[in-house]
Amino acid sequence: MKSADQFRGRRIGIAILLMMAFSVVLCRLYQLQVLQAGELTAKADRQHRKAVVLEGPRGTIVDRQGKVLAANVDVPSVFGVPTSLEDPAGVAKDLGRVLHIKADEIERRLKQERSFVWIARKLDPEVGRSLETLSLDGIGTVMEGRRFYPKGFLLAHVLGFAGLDGQGLEGLERRYEPYLRGEKQMLVLQRDALGRTVFPKGLQEQGPSAGHNLALTIDEVVQYIAEKELDEAVRTTRAKGGIVVVMEPKTGAVLALAVSPRFDPNELKSLSADRWRNRALTDAYEPGSTMKVFVAAAALEEKVMKPTTSVYAENGEMTVAGTVIHDHERYGWLTFSQVIEKSSNIGAAKTGIALGEHRLYRYLRAFGFGERTDVDLPGEMAGLLRDPKDWGRRSVASISMGQEVGVTPMQLVTAMSAVANGGLLMKPYLVQSILDGRGRVVYDAAPQAKRRPMSQETARTLGAILEGAVARGTGAKAILPGFRVAGKTGTAQKIDPATGGYSATKFVGSFVGYVPAEDPRLAMVVAIDEPQGEAWGGAVAAPVFRRVAEQALPALGVYSQEPVKFAMAERAPVLVP
Repeated sequence: MKSADQFRGRRIGIAILLMMAFSVVLCRLYQLQVLQAGELTAKADRQHRKAVVLEGPRGTIVDRQGKVLAANVDVPSVFGVPTSLEDPAGVAKDLGRVLHIKADEIERRLKQERSFVWIARKLDPEVGRSLETLSLDGIGTVMEGRRFYPKGFLLAHVLGFAGLDGQGLEGLERRYEPYLRGEKQMLVLQRDALGRTVFPKGLQEQGPSAGHNLALTIDEVVQYIAEKELDEAVRTTRAKGGIVVVMEPKTGAVLALAVSPRFDPNELKSLSADRWRNRALTDAYEPGSTMKVFVAAAALEEKVMKPTTSVYAENGEMTVAGTVIHDHERYGWLTFSQVIEKSSNIGAAKTGIALGEHRLYRYLRAFGFGERTDVDLPGEMAGLLRDPKDWGRRSVASISMGQEVGVTPMQLVTAMSAVANGGLLMKPYLVQSILDGRGRVVYDAAPQAKRRPMSQETARTLGAILEGAVARGTGAKAILPGFRVAGKTGTAQKIDPATGGYSATKFVGSFVGYVPAEDPRLAMVVAIDEPQGEAWGGAVAAPVFRRVAEQALPALGVYSQEPVKFAMAERAPVLVP
C-alpha cells in the first residue's frame, strides 16, 4: 500500500512539475509572441535587412522655350558588403585598377565590421560597364542620379550646381532646393541567417517621386549671345572680367545674365569659390556717370530742371568743399539735356546741389539703390547708399556723379527698366513657373511693381534725353541702325586697397540702356572690369550693348521698322529698228 501511495505521489509531483514547466513555456511564449512581438520583429528585420537611403531624382531646369539647362542622368555607384568578402585585399586591388582609387584605401573600407559601405559614388557610365566585367562577389552597383548641365558653361552663374549628395549648393539649385529635390529613395538589402548579404535578387527599390521642374525667364539664345559678346569684349580689352544683364523692362523678367570669367558646373574640382560667385548680385561698385540718369529723374520730377534749363559748366573746373571737380571737356553753358548727353560732372553736381541731400537720397532709394532687388537668387548684396546724416560736405556732388555710392549690376538694370517702362520699379525674377512631376503648374510668377519712383511724363522726358545721349553724346557706339536707343555711359575709378584712394589705372567701364526707345523690349547693363588701355564706358561697354541688342532683338521677334531700300536698275531703252 505504502509503495502504491508513493508511486501515486511521484506521479502527482511529476504532473505538477510538468504543469509548472508548461506554464513557464506558455508565459514565455506569451511574452515573446505578444508582449515583445514588435520589438523582436524589428530586431529580426535589423538582422536580416539593411536599408540604404538614396536621393530621388532632382527636378529639371529649362529655359523659357523649354530647352533643358539642368537635368539628372543615371550613373552607377559602387558599394561593398564586407561581411561577404573572403579576400578584401584582392578585391580592393581589382577595384582600384577600374576606379582609379588607391587599393589600400578601398581595402580599409572593405575590412570594416559593417554590412554595407560605399566605395565610390556617381561614377561615369563607362566605369560602371567596366565593373560589370569583373563580377566580384561582395561588390555591387546601384544607379543614382547625378546632376548634369548639358550646356556646360552657359548660364553657370545662374544655375549654380548641386553636390554629390544631390543638395543644391549655389545659384537656382540652392535657392529652389525645397522644390527641386526629390523624395528619399530606399534600397533594402536582404541578409541570410549567417549574416551574409544576398543580392542583387534581395534588392528592393521603393521608387520615389521626382522633384519639381523649373521653367525660367531666361532665353537660351539671348544668354548665348550675351556670353559670347562679353567674352570677346573681355578678351579684346584684356579686362579682369565683365557682366551683362538683359531684362524685359515691362515685367522685370531676366532674359540673360552673363558673368566673365565663366566656369563649367560639371567640372568643379579645381575651381575656387571666387570663380562661381555671381558678381551681378554680390559685387557692388561705384557706378560713375550712369548714376546721372537717376539724379536727372529726380531733378525733372521735382521740377528743379527742365530739358532746356541752362547750366554753367564752369569751363571744366569747379571747387566743392575744398576739392576740385573736373569735366573731361572745358564746357561753358549747357542745357540740362546736354549735361546728360555730354556727361558733365559739374552739371550733375550742380543738379544734385539744387535738389538737396534729402530729396537726392529719397529718389535714389526709390529707384532701389541701397536695398536688395529681391531677385530669386542667393547671395544678393544691398549695395551702399548711406543715410544723409553720414554724408560729408562734398557727398551731394560726389553721389550725383556716381561716387560714394555702391550699386550692383542687377540694381542698375532694374532702375533703368523703370525709366523704360514709364516709371515703375519692377521686382526682377528668373523663375517663371514651377511644375510638379505630372506637369501641373504649382507656381506661376506674375510681374510685381514695387513702387513708382517717377511719373510717366518724367519717364518720357528723361527717355528723350537718354536718346540724345546715344545719338549725339558719349553713347554713340551703342547706336543700332533701324532702332532708337536710349542709354548712358559710365566710367568709374576703383578704390586702390593699398592707398584707400582712387586708382589711377583701374576702372569699370559701363553702359546701361534700353531699346527700342519708343516701345522697350529689353533693358541691358554692360560692365567691363579693369579694361586695359582705353577704359571709357562709351568705348568698351557701349559696343557690347549694340552687338548683343542687334542679335537678341530678332531672336525675341523684334525687327526694325525702318523701310528697306532697294537699288533699282534703270531699264535700258528699247531700240526700234
